[in-house]
Amino acid sequence: MTILILILCIAFQVFMTTKKVSPFLSLLIVAITAGLLLGMDVKTLLASIEKGVGSTLGGLALIICLGAVLGKILEVSGAAERISTTLIDSFGEKNIQWSVLLTGFLIGIPLYYNAGFVILVPLIFNLARKTRLPLLYIATPMAASLSTTHCFLPPHPGPVVLVNAFQADMGKTLMYGILLAIPAVIIAGPIFSKFLRNFKVDDNPIFGNFDSKNFTTLPPAIPSFSVALLPVILIAASVIANAILSESCVVKTIFMFVGDSTIALLLSVLVALYYFGMRNNIALETQMKWVHDAISGIAVIILIITTGGVFKQVLTDSGSSEYIAAFSSKWNMSTILFAWVITAFLRITIGSATVAGITAAGIVSPLIIGGVSPELMVLAVGAGSVFGSHINDSGFWMFKEFFNLSLQQTLLSWTIMESIISLVGLIGVLILDIFI
Repeated sequence: MTILILILCIAFQVFMTTKKVSPFLSLLIVAITAGLLLGMDVKTLLASIEKGVGSTLGGLALIICLGAVLGKILEVSGAAERISTTLIDSFGEKNIQWSVLLTGFLIGIPLYYNAGFVILVPLIFNLARKTRLPLLYIATPMAASLSTTHCFLPPHPGPVVLVNAFQADMGKTLMYGILLAIPAVIIAGPIFSKFLRNFKVDDNPIFGNFDSKNFTTLPPAIPSFSVALLPVILIAASVIANAILSESCVVKTIFMFVGDSTIALLLSVLVALYYFGMRNNIALETQMKWVHDAISGIAVIILIITTGGVFKQVLTDSGSSEYIAAFSSKWNMSTILFAWVITAFLRITIGSATVAGITAAGIVSPLIIGGVSPELMVLAVGAGSVFGSHINDSGFWMFKEFFNLSLQQTLLSWTIMESIISLVGLIGVLILDIFI
């Protein structure tokens, strides 16, 4: 009966998604419905909702907000544009795919997918015109990089939520995620895009006037790269310090502090505000507007994630989590593979990678038992969350409309690219599971 109730609730979530109901409202409605159908009394259900909100926001609100602020500063200062143009100029036309791939990867770490995509699309059209190479041949590595960083690497909302849900280590998740992201972007980007060279795509006149002089002066390359990668550097340093230094070492304590995800992002934001704002005599009021605009832009995402946390808490407090864990063991399927399958199913039916990931977290989080790495569970769910993107995913339509593709072309390019990232990610997680 428990499984039937969960299936009905997920179907209800899918139905509301198809009717364009906000995921924030639909997830909250589904969580309450699930709690009542699973036999929770009203008092317990309300307490579970409150606990779900607190536990979810407590672990990720600051990280997501600070990540958004850093991305916004890089965007409005021209640093993101400097990073992309520097890489492309350095690699040259012959290696244009690799320069676009690396550009997308570096831009994708601090920026959310939509922001990074919008920033890089004009550049892709400009490169296609200059090199006379097929548009999708150049665009696919960029999209693959942005999508891979979005599903695997903190501080993106999906991975941060999953780290919090599975109580994983943020630094280890980032390191493992980078290991998985490298083969995923190579296979889904430069290798797969070779099969798209014969796709005939019309130019988009919207991007007829791309010019790097959108900014009066672009910031220098080295500071732009340094600020963009500072959170990753600090977190990576803390992981290394934790592995090689003794507990009594003062240096280790310092690295562990500055390498905490929240502190690393806060320091990066402060450095970015100083270098791109104060140093250029930009009014404090303007800088704070950057901060406020960034936070307001991801407010809805935070609410969606919060209601996903409520759903997870309801499943836990109702006792259904233990039932799911017992049920899954009867399938004789590895925990990691089960997590990927559940998430991939939700991704195909719901559409949103973030919603699919946080919904799956509520279902599979009780499977974190002896011998299963919570960091690998984060990455398994992250990989599943990008599988089979199609017409119910906003990213699908963004890729289609910006590049003037037909529905068939989008399915044969975007959908397959996303599925390759997902499958390569799953294989990588299963391989890491052997050694970790």
